[in-house]
Amino acid sequence: MSRSDSLSVLGLDADDTLWESEARFHEVEARFRDLMAPWSDEEATDAALLATERKNIARHGYGVKGFVLSMIVTAVHLSDGDINANQIGDIVAWGHELLDHPIELLDGVADTVDALSRTHRLLVITKGDLNDQMTKVARSGLANRFWRVEVVAEKDEATYASVLDRLGIQPSDFVMVGNSIRSDVLPVLGIGGRAVHVPHTTTWILEEPDPKAVAAVRFPVLDRLADLPALLADWSVA
Repeated sequence: MSRSDSLSVLGLDADDTLWESEARFHEVEARFRDLMAPWSDEEATDAALLATERKNIARHGYGVKGFVLSMIVTAVHLSDGDINANQIGDIVAWGHELLDHPIELLDGVADTVDALSRTHRLLVITKGDLNDQMTKVARSGLANRFWRVEVVAEKDEATYASVLDRLGIQPSDFVMVGNSIRSDVLPVLGIGGRAVHVPHTTTWILEEPDPKAVAAVRFPVLDRLADLPALLADWSVA
């Protein structure tokens, strides 16, 4: 067994934990409100888009492609079919911009991931479109620091349990780190692991957790990923 095989496994979320993501979606949502202005006010547009996204997640999953399809469906609905081909083309182009946008690592992430890769096997667990997520990993400049990358349809207790079982990892030995309490913290605690919350400046409303579920558990909250190595060092000697 090599030294790396003996290292503990540390789970990391990707979007809005390692690099910027949600802010780009917010920029496109602002354009969509402007596009819908002839037919709908901003509040109604936001509510309609959110309702469509919520309905479509099971069918199209998370990520840019599902977001674009939801905008198109919402635009057709709000405009009573008056939206034209050029405007739908604009929506598709916004999606291409999101897919092609340069990866913007969050502050301190590069050095922190480099340090963590020397003390842990880094397991990225992210949800969304497989091609999109793997492309972002490849373009991030961090890929060679990761032990494994798992792209999943949903981040719930069953998914985490399945991933860990397949990789031979006991939940009690596993720590997950991410910006979403709903996706990165609660389900891992629910299967007996540990989790660390690193909040981001923007959070998608569908990632908001159940307040009662949050109140029932305890977990550390860090201001930035760069504070994680010190926390893990404290845990290792506790």
